[in-house]
Amino acid sequence: MIITPPDAASVVGHAAEMYADDIAEDGFVYVHTQAMAINPEAHAAFEELIRAVVPSIGVRVYEAATLGAARAIGSTHCLLAHGRRALAVGVLDEAGLAAFTAHDDRGFGPAERAVVRYSARLSTTPREMTDADSQELRDLGFTDRQIVDITLAASLRNYFSRALQALAVPVDAVPGLPPGTAAALIRLAGDSEESSSPADG
Repeated sequence: MIITPPDAASVVGHAAEMYADDIAEDGFVYVHTQAMAINPEAHAAFEELIRAVVPSIGVRVYEAATLGAARAIGSTHCLLAHGRRALAVGVLDEAGLAAFTAHDDRGFGPAERAVVRYSARLSTTPREMTDADSQELRDLGFTDRQIVDITLAASLRNYFSRALQALAVPVDAVPGLPPGTAAALIRLAGDSEESSSPADG
């Protein structure tokens, strides 16, 4: 990573809040937080967008969209962070998260599995999407607002994950994840990156 994040002694405003939140939760400031603190206004806007979409779809669907996108993109940062989040808020149990690392989404309910698929498609082949993709969500009972907010949730994960990947932001260990699960999520990210890369030649 060639960019130089602000040091803890110099941050103010939202950037200082970003650092303080990491320290309060995990005792240190993540490198990805430091990188995003270079433009704290953009990070604040990102958080505001999340707050705008979660109320209509709820935490379970938001995390399904986030994890589906993160797996498709091969985002180590977001798979680790939201894998832990899914465990913490009861979206997945340890067995369900372990299955997710093997591309088995049985830990999610049927509607959430559809959200995972939709988010993966948005993250890999968005130009090939048609009304049929949204229709699957409609058939499962999602409203117009919820379909839009699921789409925005997956798109927001693309924004954040791809920014970290483009900047080559190092990945920190995420406390609170079972070691085997963390290792599986890291392998999953590597496998996803390889499968989504264009073939040589």
